[in-house]
Amino acid sequence: MANSKIEPSSPGVRGEPLRQRVIDAAERLLRDGKADFSMRDLAAEAGVSFATPFNQFGSKAAIMQTLSTRRIDTMEIRFAAAPPLTDTAARVMLAIDIAAAVMLEEPAVNRAVMGWLGTASSSPGQVWARSTALWTLALGAGEGLIAARRDQALRCLPGQLAFAFRGVLSFWT
Repeated sequence: MANSKIEPSSPGVRGEPLRQRVIDAAERLLRDGKADFSMRDLAAEAGVSFATPFNQFGSKAAIMQTLSTRRIDTMEIRFAAAPPLTDTAARVMLAIDIAAAVMLEEPAVNRAVMGWLGTASSSPGQVWARSTALWTLALGAGEGLIAARRDQALRCLPGQLAFAFRGVLSFWT
């Protein structure tokens, strides 16, 4: 009979590297079609003690929120690396294309993450803030927007774009 005892992570792995190890394991489980993984499954996949995912994140919902943040970070990095565009509408369209491409790269993982984002959680997470930050980046200074409404647009559009993109994704999950 195989030894099913989980060996704790090495004493030298702490902090952010340990968090990334757990998040990477969650992605692998989702990639393998195991969206209903337990925290015990996650600990085994990450090669850490059963308590580690709880100690690092608190809940499976928080892990899914962290995976969402990872996706949004990827979107921002790709947007920042793209050739600069001077027109606001063109930048927003580029951000939409980049965001959609990121989500389509790993559909099984991203569908599971999106499904979890709509569930109740003890902590709201940072998904809303991170998503609005992406759309704020895309809008830039609002070049090309009607001058008389530019300030209002820059205040309102990031949230509206975040809601709209999340809404589109809800049809996909």
